[in-house]
Amino acid sequence: MDENIINSCTVSGKVCSDLKMSHKSYGEGFYTFDIEIRRLSGYMDIIPVTLSERLILNMQIEKGDEVEIIGQLRTYNKMENGKNRLIISVFAREIYRVEDEAASKNPNKVFLEGYICKEPIYRLTPLGREICDIMLAVNRAYNKSDYIPCISWGRNAKYSKILDIGAHVRIIGRIQSRVYKKKYDEDNIENKVAYEVSVLKMESI
Repeated sequence: MDENIINSCTVSGKVCSDLKMSHKSYGEGFYTFDIEIRRLSGYMDIIPVTLSERLILNMQIEKGDEVEIIGQLRTYNKMENGKNRLIISVFAREIYRVEDEAASKNPNKVFLEGYICKEPIYRLTPLGREICDIMLAVNRAYNKSDYIPCISWGRNAKYSKILDIGAHVRIIGRIQSRVYKKKYDEDNIENKVAYEVSVLKMESI
Protein backbone atom coordinates (compact mmCIF):
# COMPACT_ATOMS: atom_id res chain seq x y z
CA MET A 1 0.00 0.00 0.00
CA ASP A 2 1.25 3.51 -0.84
CA GLU A 3 2.19 5.17 2.45
CA ASN A 4 1.38 8.58 0.93
CA ILE A 5 -2.26 7.51 0.78
CA ILE A 6 -2.48 6.46 4.44
CA ASN A 7 -0.44 9.36 5.83
CA SER A 8 -0.49 12.77 4.21
CA CYS A 9 -0.63 16.37 5.35
CA THR A 10 -0.51 19.88 3.95
CA VAL A 11 0.43 22.82 6.16
CA SER A 12 0.92 26.50 5.32
CA GLY A 13 2.32 29.23 7.51
CA LYS A 14 5.32 31.30 8.50
CA VAL A 15 8.78 29.88 9.20
CA CYS A 16 9.39 30.99 12.80
CA SER A 17 12.84 29.53 13.55
CA ASP A 18 16.18 29.15 11.83
CA LEU A 19 16.93 25.93 9.97
CA LYS A 20 19.18 23.60 11.97
CA MET A 21 20.98 20.48 10.83
CA SER A 22 19.23 17.53 12.45
CA HIS A 23 20.94 14.39 11.19
CA LYS A 24 22.30 12.55 8.18
CA SER A 25 20.94 9.33 6.72
CA TYR A 26 22.82 7.47 3.96
CA GLY A 27 24.78 10.64 3.27
CA GLU A 28 21.66 12.83 2.96
CA GLY A 29 21.36 15.76 5.37
CA PHE A 30 18.10 16.69 7.09
CA TYR A 31 17.16 20.04 8.60
CA THR A 32 14.53 20.98 11.17
CA PHE A 33 12.65 24.23 11.76
CA ASP A 34 9.32 25.41 13.18
CA ILE A 35 6.33 26.78 11.29
CA GLU A 36 3.50 28.79 12.83
CA ILE A 37 0.01 28.07 11.51
CA ARG A 38 -2.90 30.33 12.38
CA ARG A 39 -6.18 28.76 13.48
CA LEU A 40 -9.55 30.36 12.72
CA SER A 41 -9.60 31.48 16.37
CA GLY A 42 -6.34 33.37 15.83
CA TYR A 43 -4.29 30.99 18.00
CA MET A 44 -0.92 30.04 16.50
CA ASP A 45 0.11 26.38 16.36
CA ILE A 46 3.91 26.03 16.34
CA ILE A 47 4.72 22.82 14.45
CA PRO A 48 8.16 21.24 13.88
CA VAL A 49 9.17 20.37 10.31
CA THR A 50 11.89 18.05 9.01
CA LEU A 51 13.10 18.28 5.42
CA SER A 52 15.88 16.93 3.24
CA GLU A 53 18.63 19.20 1.99
CA ARG A 54 17.64 18.04 -1.52
CA LEU A 55 14.38 20.01 -1.29
CA ILE A 56 16.15 23.33 -0.81
CA LEU A 57 19.10 22.97 -3.20
CA ASN A 58 17.70 25.75 -5.39
CA MET A 59 15.88 27.82 -2.80
CA GLN A 60 16.75 29.65 0.40
CA ILE A 61 14.32 29.17 3.27
CA GLU A 62 14.65 31.75 6.03
CA LYS A 63 12.84 32.79 9.18
CA GLY A 64 9.79 34.89 8.26
CA ASP A 65 9.14 33.19 4.91
CA GLU A 66 5.57 32.08 4.15
CA VAL A 67 5.62 28.48 2.88
CA GLU A 68 3.37 25.57 2.01
CA ILE A 69 4.60 22.08 2.88
CA ILE A 70 3.22 18.77 1.58
CA GLY A 71 4.35 15.65 3.38
CA GLN A 72 3.57 13.21 6.18
CA LEU A 73 3.44 13.10 9.96
CA ARG A 74 6.37 11.18 11.38
CA THR A 75 7.19 10.19 14.96
CA TYR A 76 10.21 8.90 16.83
CA ASN A 77 11.30 8.39 20.42
CA LYS A 78 13.86 10.67 22.04
CA MET A 79 15.53 10.09 25.39
CA GLU A 80 15.08 13.03 27.78
CA ASN A 81 16.08 12.84 31.43
CA GLY A 82 16.22 9.07 31.22
CA LYS A 83 12.71 8.75 29.76
CA ASN A 84 11.42 8.16 26.24
CA ARG A 85 9.54 11.11 24.77
CA LEU A 86 7.46 10.80 21.60
CA ILE A 87 8.48 13.44 19.04
CA ILE A 88 6.13 14.28 16.18
CA SER A 89 6.93 16.43 13.15
CA VAL A 90 5.87 17.16 9.59
CA PHE A 91 8.22 15.31 7.23
CA ALA A 92 8.34 17.46 4.09
CA ARG A 93 8.19 15.89 0.64
CA GLU A 94 7.54 19.19 -1.15
CA ILE A 95 7.96 22.82 -0.08
CA TYR A 96 6.85 26.00 -1.85
CA ARG A 97 6.93 29.69 -1.08
CA VAL A 98 3.52 31.38 -0.94
CA GLU A 99 2.72 35.07 -1.35
CA ASP A 100 1.29 35.60 2.11
CA GLU A 101 -0.72 33.95 4.90
CA ALA A 102 -4.01 34.46 3.04
CA ALA A 103 -2.81 32.53 -0.01
CA SER A 104 -3.80 29.15 1.44
CA LYS A 105 -7.51 28.32 1.75
CA ASN A 106 -6.87 25.33 4.03
CA PRO A 107 -3.56 25.87 5.85
CA ASN A 108 -3.64 22.73 7.98
CA LYS A 109 -5.04 19.40 6.77
CA VAL A 110 -4.05 15.86 7.80
CA PHE A 111 -5.26 12.52 6.44
CA LEU A 112 -4.40 9.32 8.33
CA GLU A 113 -5.35 5.67 8.06
CA GLY A 114 -4.22 3.35 10.81
CA TYR A 115 -5.01 1.20 13.83
CA ILE A 116 -5.97 2.06 17.39
CA CYS A 117 -3.00 0.82 19.44
CA LYS A 118 -3.97 1.92 22.97
CA GLU A 119 -7.20 1.97 24.92
CA PRO A 120 -8.97 5.28 24.09
CA ILE A 121 -9.16 7.69 27.05
CA TYR A 122 -12.54 9.43 27.33
CA ARG A 123 -13.20 12.32 29.68
CA LEU A 124 -15.07 15.60 30.15
CA THR A 125 -13.45 19.02 30.18
CA PRO A 126 -14.17 21.36 33.15
CA LEU A 127 -16.82 22.98 30.93
CA GLY A 128 -18.45 19.61 30.26
CA ARG A 129 -17.20 19.10 26.72
CA GLU A 130 -16.60 15.48 25.68
CA ILE A 131 -13.08 14.60 24.64
CA CYS A 132 -11.25 11.36 23.79
CA ASP A 133 -7.52 10.69 23.35
CA ILE A 134 -6.50 8.12 20.73
CA MET A 135 -3.12 6.70 19.77
CA LEU A 136 -3.07 5.74 16.09
CA ALA A 137 -0.44 3.41 14.59
CA VAL A 138 0.11 4.30 10.93
CA ASN A 139 2.16 1.82 8.93
CA ARG A 140 5.22 2.91 6.98
CA ALA A 141 7.54 1.10 4.58
CA TYR A 142 10.16 -1.38 5.82
CA ASN A 143 8.00 -2.62 8.73
CA LYS A 144 8.03 0.73 10.51
CA SER A 145 5.10 2.58 12.03
CA ASP A 146 4.38 6.10 13.21
CA TYR A 147 2.46 6.43 16.49
CA ILE A 148 0.37 9.56 16.25
CA PRO A 149 -1.61 11.04 19.16
CA CYS A 150 -5.08 12.17 18.12
CA ILE A 151 -7.80 13.96 20.04
CA SER A 152 -11.52 13.86 19.21
CA TRP A 153 -14.35 16.02 20.46
CA GLY A 154 -18.11 15.82 20.92
CA ARG A 155 -19.77 13.25 18.67
CA ASN A 156 -16.38 11.97 17.49
CA ALA A 157 -15.34 11.49 21.13
CA LYS A 158 -18.47 9.40 21.77
CA TYR A 159 -17.58 7.26 18.77
CA SER A 160 -13.88 7.00 19.67
CA LYS A 161 -14.43 5.76 23.21
CA ILE A 162 -16.04 2.49 22.05
CA LEU A 163 -13.26 1.58 19.61
CA ASP A 164 -11.27 -1.53 20.45
CA ILE A 165 -7.52 -1.83 20.24
CA GLY A 166 -6.76 -2.92 16.66
CA ALA A 167 -9.72 -1.04 15.14
CA HIS A 168 -8.93 0.19 11.62
CA VAL A 169 -9.93 3.82 11.09
CA ARG A 170 -9.53 6.79 8.76
CA ILE A 171 -9.10 10.28 10.22
CA ILE A 172 -9.22 13.75 8.71
CA GLY A 173 -8.03 16.54 10.96
CA ARG A 174 -5.34 19.10 11.63
CA ILE A 175 -2.10 18.99 13.58
CA GLN A 176 -1.97 21.26 16.60
CA SER A 177 0.39 22.23 19.40
CA ARG A 178 -0.69 22.52 23.01
CA VAL A 179 1.25 24.03 25.91
CA TYR A 180 0.80 22.36 29.29
CA LYS A 181 2.45 22.51 32.70
CA LYS A 182 4.42 19.51 33.96
CA LYS A 183 4.60 19.53 37.77
CA TYR A 184 7.53 17.66 39.29
CA ASP A 185 7.04 19.05 42.82
CA GLU A 186 5.72 22.21 44.49
CA ASP A 187 8.71 24.30 43.39
CA ASN A 188 9.46 22.68 40.05
CA ILE A 189 6.91 23.28 37.28
CA GLU A 190 7.92 23.23 33.63
CA ASN A 191 6.04 24.38 30.52
CA LYS A 192 5.97 21.65 27.87
CA VAL A 193 4.48 21.34 24.38
CA ALA A 194 2.39 18.42 23.13
CA TYR A 195 1.56 17.80 19.46
CA GLU A 196 -1.55 15.95 18.34
CA VAL A 197 -4.03 15.64 15.50
CA SER A 198 -7.38 17.24 16.25
CA VAL A 199 -10.00 15.00 14.61
CA LEU A 200 -12.55 16.63 12.31
CA LYS A 201 -13.89 13.43 10.70
CA MET A 202 -13.48 9.77 11.57
CA GLU A 203 -14.74 6.50 10.09
CA SER A 204 -14.14 2.80 10.60
CA ILE A 205 -12.82 0.69 7.76
